[in-house]
Amino acid sequence: MVEKYIAQIEAEIRKKKFGSAPRSLYEPIRYILTLGGKRIRPLLTLLSYSVYRADAERVVPYAVAIEMFHNFTLMHDDIMDQAPLRRGKATVHQKWSVSTAILSGDVMLVKVYEQFLGLEENKLKQVLSRFNQCAAEVCEGQQWDMEFETASKISERQYINMIRQKTAVLLGFSLELGAILAEAPVADQHLLRDFGINIGIGFQLKDDLLDVYADQKKFGKQVGGDILANKKTFLLTQAMKKAHGKQKEKLHKLISAKKFKPSEKIKAVREIYDDLKIREVTTERMNDYFNKGFALLAQLSQKEKANTLREFTKNLIDRQS
Repeated sequence: MVEKYIAQIEAEIRKKKFGSAPRSLYEPIRYILTLGGKRIRPLLTLLSYSVYRADAERVVPYAVAIEMFHNFTLMHDDIMDQAPLRRGKATVHQKWSVSTAILSGDVMLVKVYEQFLGLEENKLKQVLSRFNQCAAEVCEGQQWDMEFETASKISERQYINMIRQKTAVLLGFSLELGAILAEAPVADQHLLRDFGINIGIGFQLKDDLLDVYADQKKFGKQVGGDILANKKTFLLTQAMKKAHGKQKEKLHKLISAKKFKPSEKIKAVREIYDDLKIREVTTERMNDYFNKGFALLAQLSQKEKANTLREFTKNLIDRQS
């Protein structure tokens, strides 16, 4: 089922025209959408829909709208992060220009709304209302993430709220959208949304963990990249809270150092994490969110039909990259 849905999503992306002139405005949209990716968000929409109905192909265009919005955020995030690469290829602002990337991202967001206009009138208002709330929270999360870069310290609560907004709410909306389109009970719509949010928080905590402890051969980027960037991940926020005395001094020195050997910094910070059992703390919190999510899924009115969604999510959790 998942492979069939991926094929339908890719076919829908390929056939979209977006616009023709000026070519430099629309070509970047086609470019970023065809760079690949796991298509997790539109897949979640279709899997959620399929819990209640068997004609998921009918809602593929709306699932693709979510993928378009996700890529709009990536295009703008890459500008803010000054990232040279996206999925191993040049980012849009590198291949064209920052100004073009901003405009292309803007028109891609417009096309998301255009895609939703195909909805039946009785669903359009609800979908746009829920999408607008989600989109605003994604922007809020990104702003918090940028502000945290210069903050001396942040709390666990602040960090969890940031990743909930920046990452998790879009997973939640993707699932909620499928339920809305399938006319699932309102209670199920909320359960699926909250399932996605909890799973999304768990995914980000796992990403934080993999960045420090992954097998480099299996990891898709440099292990320890967050450490080198002094990124305030869950692991760092916990270490800063738990460290005392000389250990705390050493951690602050490592974070504030302007000159260092990357391998030595990664090794030193990881040793502090090991001493403080940060890996265990992060794993426990991550599993708390995963377990809470699956408990919500078990409350669905059609829970016996959610096996594919459940297994797909578990496979994502088990990934090592």
